[in-house]
Amino acid sequence: MTECPQCGTNNEDDVKNCSKCRINMYWAFQHFDELAAIRKANELTIAPASPTFLVETSQKVDKGPTAGWLHNTIKKFGFKDAGKKVSTI
Repeated sequence: MTECPQCGTNNEDDVKNCSKCRINMYWAFQHFDELAAIRKANELTIAPASPTFLVETSQKVDKGPTAGWLHNTIKKFGFKDAGKKVSTI
């Protein structure tokens, strides 16, 4: 199980997006701390709720025709230590 950096939900190790907030787990492990710092500096919520349309659309993709390929790829290559973090600033 892997804990989401944004909302703290425990997810299976082969998911693309968090099952609760739907943030992309690969991206989150590389950039979430940086995004949280920017939000905090601007007095914004560090982990805002995801819009309903995003959650619904993301769930459809997770159950779509390429879901098996996606889960197998994530299992094979992983995302937790997916290379060095590159600053987006």
